[in-house]
Amino acid sequence: MAGINPISGSGINDVLQSIRRGRVSLYLAWSDTKARYRRSVLGPLWLTLGTAVGVVGLGWLWSELLKVDRSTFIPSLTAGLIIWQVLAGCITESSTIFVKQGSVIRNLQLPYFIHPLQLVLRHLVNFTHNLVVYVAIVIVLSVPVTWSTLLVIPGIVLLFLNMAWIALLVGMLGARFRDIEYLLASLIPLLFFVSPVLYRPSYLPFNSDLIWLNPLSHLIEVVRDPLLGVSPPWFVYATVLGMLISGWCITLVFFNTCRNKIAYWV
Repeated sequence: MAGINPISGSGINDVLQSIRRGRVSLYLAWSDTKARYRRSVLGPLWLTLGTAVGVVGLGWLWSELLKVDRSTFIPSLTAGLIIWQVLAGCITESSTIFVKQGSVIRNLQLPYFIHPLQLVLRHLVNFTHNLVVYVAIVIVLSVPVTWSTLLVIPGIVLLFLNMAWIALLVGMLGARFRDIEYLLASLIPLLFFVSPVLYRPSYLPFNSDLIWLNPLSHLIEVVRDPLLGVSPPWFVYATVLGMLISGWCITLVFFNTCRNKIAYWV
């Protein structure tokens, strides 16, 4: 089986080989998105419609519960939901990414990182679909667009670079320990409520500093703040950059050690 002897070299070489084939990964990610909605009338636009329905329903309900003006709450909620879909989707699906690609891994000589990369790029495609909902909210509710809005570009880059190492690390753990899939399925709904998705830290009736102990809060705010026309706090960038550097270092060490074992795990 050719897949048992993957492309030679270190884990870093595997990652670089996958990035060089990024156009292939992006094509596969887009094809995977279309395949999920084959023979439907709207196709991938069902993603956009589903997000729009969720925003309308949750926006009216939670703005009343939190006593926040709808014109302020709904843009924040919309941004939070589309970012959370990226976080939750990448984390939960990555636990089975190598297992589901087991036949490919065992029979084709491909870099292993190409599979997490395809997953992350697919969620990037979904994210761009859902941004249409946020643009509509900006127009309807006159959300301010400032120079700080341009910070959404580095924010998105930081978000997806972090998702890449998380997908690779969780993918390896999920291939070795199959219980990871069920553990994450139980934890993700809990994390939804302890992460600032439906609310902003400033909405909380207690010390909002507690919410920053959750790393996901920083990944959400590094993109949401610019979408709302404000600059994220400096410590958000510091935390996200720290996660990016330390996360990739730890993941590459683990990947370099366990890379040749993945084909046997799946």
